[in-house]
Amino acid sequence: MNLEYLGWNDFFADNFELLRQPNLTVARVAIEHRNSYILYSEIGEISGEVTGKFRHHAIQLEDFPAVGDWVVISIKESEKSAIIQSILPRKSKFSRQIVGGTTKEQIVAANIDTVFLVSGLDGDFNPRRIERYLILTWESGANPVILLNKADLCKNIEDCLNQVKNIALDVPIIIISAANSQGLNALEPYLQPGKTVALLGSSGVGKSTITNKLKGEAIQKVKAVRQGDDRGRHTTTHRELILLPNSSLIIDTPGMREIQIWASEQSLHSTFEDIEILAQKCRFRNCQHRQEPGCAIQQALQEGKLDYSRFLSYQKLQKELDYLTQKQDQKVYLDTKKRWKQITKSMRNHDKRY
Repeated sequence: MNLEYLGWNDFFADNFELLRQPNLTVARVAIEHRNSYILYSEIGEISGEVTGKFRHHAIQLEDFPAVGDWVVISIKESEKSAIIQSILPRKSKFSRQIVGGTTKEQIVAANIDTVFLVSGLDGDFNPRRIERYLILTWESGANPVILLNKADLCKNIEDCLNQVKNIALDVPIIIISAANSQGLNALEPYLQPGKTVALLGSSGVGKSTITNKLKGEAIQKVKAVRQGDDRGRHTTTHRELILLPNSSLIIDTPGMREIQIWASEQSLHSTFEDIEILAQKCRFRNCQHRQEPGCAIQQALQEGKLDYSRFLSYQKLQKELDYLTQKQDQKVYLDTKKRWKQITKSMRNHDKRY
């Protein structure tokens, strides 16, 4: 395999130079299993495992390799397998908070250039969900492109398009029908050799169908959505880096039933830039946008210049981010305390031996 077609560039090459040794080379993570990985390397597809030392020093989930990562490996040529020694710095990463009550980061895809945010133009069309995905995408460092799929099932495309334009300022929006191969040519500028695109969206929006069309063969299973609510079931069961015929790459991901926010204040501002600009015009710097005199946001709501549901979404997401920040600060404190306990215990055991 040609490493450049797998996304290798000067950024990764410069970082690898700091770790280069005669017995080491690099590979890219294609599939992540519980205790092993499928890697793409110069000698082809190989399996890989992290070293015991790697596992011992990994503190968080994000310390382990994720799909799209470039890893430093030593190859066992006789077994056509590899030992993963370390992860090269990530150029970008799409993360969410892990599902459940714990405050942990889950990396969905790493080293991506573009995120295709897929939304179905059927009964499951939801602008509020698109806003949440946009926050995560701006946080990732990749560029968002919104794909409105299932155009063949929509009777009011213009209305849906206008709703998305009002919440996705300056973000490219492409209307497609993957099932009918309609509009897929518009994706070509983003699918260039060596460039990586991640497909993200809820279950049933058509990500697997898009992948199959771009690949030119049915490599991902496709199921019909449920009648009545147009919600789909997970057809893609794991994240996978797929090499397309034109030497671009795509990461197909399972549908997300829960979009737990893992982002910063800046990503919220980028997603709700229109509200942030309005807030700067408020009379008071600490305006809460409720009943304060001279509130530009309340004035925009009264004049119909700002959609009330979008403002409510902004407030809801602001509260989620504030809560996440508090939980992260608490977790950092507890993790640091636990780490120092381990170090102190190790030093005491060392002193006893000597």
